[in-house]
Amino acid sequence: MTDLQALHDASHTMVMGVLNITEDSSSDGGLWLDPAKAAQHGRDMMAAGADIIDIGAESTRPGAKRVSEEDELARITGAVNALIPAGAVLSIDTTRASVAAAALDGGAQIINDVSGGTLDANLPHVIADHDCLYIVQHWRGWLAGSKGANPDQDTSVYEHGVLTDVHDELMRQVDGVLAAGVKPERIIIDPGLGFSKPSIEHNLPLLTGLETFRGTGYPVLIGQSRKRFISAMLTEAGAVGEDGPTMAQRDDVTAALSALSAEHGAWAVRVHDVAKSHAA
Repeated sequence: MTDLQALHDASHTMVMGVLNITEDSSSDGGLWLDPAKAAQHGRDMMAAGADIIDIGAESTRPGAKRVSEEDELARITGAVNALIPAGAVLSIDTTRASVAAAALDGGAQIINDVSGGTLDANLPHVIADHDCLYIVQHWRGWLAGSKGANPDQDTSVYEHGVLTDVHDELMRQVDGVLAAGVKPERIIIDPGLGFSKPSIEHNLPLLTGLETFRGTGYPVLIGQSRKRFISAMLTEAGAVGEDGPTMAQRDDVTAALSALSAEHGAWAVRVHDVAKSHAA
């Protein structure tokens, strides 16, 4: 059995490998829909140095459509059942209480909620009842054009500066989660790189200001992998060809940012290419 407190209080920055069982994720949609391939990819990431496998069955990219609850449940539970016997520490990337409950009952130890407790009011209560770790991400709603959101909606304006506003808004989300009965020693926070933060100018202050989030007393997850601002950084540096940044280039920058995050005390980095970030 995983020692949740030891996991929460890890003394080194862990690597969280991304397992997207989705049709339309921005960088690896469709690759791992087959249950056997998904399970093998999870085991491969463990062998490459992943401390945690983060399983998601619904894309959060701009323009993505919602997956049915039935499909999400089937994808998630299939992967959980395949990877728990392999000794994996599993995080479940979901905003649905029903999916979280099923995965936790199957042996998952962490719920990674990109909505930070705001999309499904029952989810924090499921967390409290199961006494698992809960990643609370900064969230301003679905990105423009996604899952019924207004395509003209702009959620990327930060009146007091991105670092101050993200910190304050995230702490209000944490307050809501605590009010639902989640223990503070089970909470991990995530500033939500790329979520309502499209540009380099939105995201770099959050990375360089990581100590601001660590100052809350909560461990901090950084999810920078293959985000659009990384492509923008490569383009701005003139390091890309006619077809834009390659996946290898994006993963190289991701690994460099993993090293930076580790240097500043991140709890974990969530990445697609585990080997590169593990080596960094």
